[in-house]
Amino acid sequence: MKQRIDGVTPPYDPESERELRRWMPPGVTQEPLMLFKVLQRHPDLASRMRTLGAGLLVHGRLSDADRELVIARVAARCGCAYEWGVHMAAYAEASGLGQERIPLTATGTPADPAWTPRQGALLGAVDELHDAARLSDDAWTALRAHLDEIEALEFLVLAGWYRTIAYVANGLEIEQEPWARAFPEG
Repeated sequence: MKQRIDGVTPPYDPESERELRRWMPPGVTQEPLMLFKVLQRHPDLASRMRTLGAGLLVHGRLSDADRELVIARVAARCGCAYEWGVHMAAYAEASGLGQERIPLTATGTPADPAWTPRQGALLGAVDELHDAARLSDDAWTALRAHLDEIEALEFLVLAGWYRTIAYVANGLEIEQEPWARAFPEG
């Protein structure tokens, strides 16, 4: 399988270098993600996407643990090994998911005893959105038992955003980052 659109390659022109570094967290010296290098082929689109992505990742109201659980589940349900692997390698441990629950983001159920009621509500809501593009009253009630109105709204945007990212990564068959976590089997 060959990636369908190549990312920009070093040496980057000065504008691309600046924009690619803006995607990466401050102080990170590793090469920008392939997803970002591909998006940089369309600088205007990349700039607009970076604003929302960074806002959700760095300035959101959801806790790091909630955010990463939602991202992992959306990526897993979309079969997006690229985004799942990047986030689980970069953020899962720091957000408190723990080694035993990381694979469960892809293979477990919301009712799994490894999850707290809050985590189960988040996972159940992601699953319903993935399957039906809407939430039942029961899923909404479970979600709202743990999230206030603003957090619930952010949850919906976060889940939709990472579905968009999954479409881009899967649609373009973006190559896995060499350091990313392997997607769990079955």
